[in-house]
Amino acid sequence: MRDILPEGAFWSSFGISRHQMPMVAKSVALGGNVRVGLEDNLYLSRGVLASNGQLVEKARTIIEAMGARILTPEEARKKLNLRKHV
Repeated sequence: MRDILPEGAFWSSFGISRHQMPMVAKSVALGGNVRVGLEDNLYLSRGVLASNGQLVEKARTIIEAMGARILTPEEARKKLNLRKHV
């Protein structure tokens, strides 16, 4: 499906349960963005409950190990043409 997106389209993927972190790696490998959170996965590892922060940190570790980088909030707003709400 990535191949049929318009040029310059922003896309992301997500995985459910134990597939969440493998999808992080696949999305990065294909040039996409990622989304993780408790709404899709409750566990950090088998039998270990996670917090949203722990899932984000695990995803960040995977992303950076693959040579990609995390956008700052300001960079993400600029990329997506969003305004900061105060």
